[in-house]
Amino acid sequence: MLRGRLGLETARIPHADRHGLLWLSRGALTARDGTLRFERGGEDAGNDPLAKGDYAIPFQAVSMILIGPGSTVSHDALRLLARHGTALVAVGEDGVRFYTAPPLLPDRSGLARRQARVWADADSSRLAIARRMYAWRLGEVLPHRDIAVLRGIEGARMKRTYATLAGQIGVDWQGRRYDRANPGASDLPNQALNHASSAVEAAAAIAVCATGTVPQLGFIHEDPGQSFVLDIADLFRDSITIPVAFRGAKQVAKTRDENIERVTRRLAGETLRREKVVEMMIDRIKSLFEDPATAS
Repeated sequence: MLRGRLGLETARIPHADRHGLLWLSRGALTARDGTLRFERGGEDAGNDPLAKGDYAIPFQAVSMILIGPGSTVSHDALRLLARHGTALVAVGEDGVRFYTAPPLLPDRSGLARRQARVWADADSSRLAIARRMYAWRLGEVLPHRDIAVLRGIEGARMKRTYATLAGQIGVDWQGRRYDRANPGASDLPNQALNHASSAVEAAAAIAVCATGTVPQLGFIHEDPGQSFVLDIADLFRDSITIPVAFRGAKQVAKTRDENIERVTRRLAGETLRREKVVEMMIDRIKSLFEDPATAS
């Protein structure tokens, strides 16, 4: 009745008034009578927050739905999400992979425009953003204004961080080594670091997608197509990536019959969900561009 009279079928709640992310997995996302439904079937999974059942999804009240393994999505569900500007992202278990996302972006371009503006000012604002990111990671504002010098300082400190965390967790650490042509030839800690890094980068890709910022416009990384994603992932290298990797390497070294990638991805996923890492990354991105004049 009165369909379209009040514009209700195309009404959108602004993203600023919505809640953040909704995680769904092992079920069917469908649309019934204009309502989004998620039917969670099968056996209850230990780490899955949803029990088996049929759920109504408040799709207009969230900005993004993250759909995990074992799930299907109907065409009508996609159409309903697109109409109301709710993004749908296909991810791995607990967000340790970022597979694809339809182009359903936030309803405001402010963050992307501020990012582009400060990135374009390479001699001042871009460097100021890089210095802010290094300050977050290193716990102090470095006085240097040469990006190459900042990278060198960060690299030296990372060597000490690797050694310190390896000692705390109990891993035999012989230094960071990575052969792109044969990644499996590395020792367990280095293999675990590769897998943990991929997982955290996937979480960063979700955060960048959620904020509508430009993945190619990085401030510390420059050449990769996902430069800004790598920038955001690196903010959590000390607190998430390395500890997860070393715990995974220690576990596999004890048992010798587990797969290092599977173990590391599971630990990473549990940590990403428990620590709400994606949400923290989104907050970091927003605060990064709050004040474009960030020279310190």
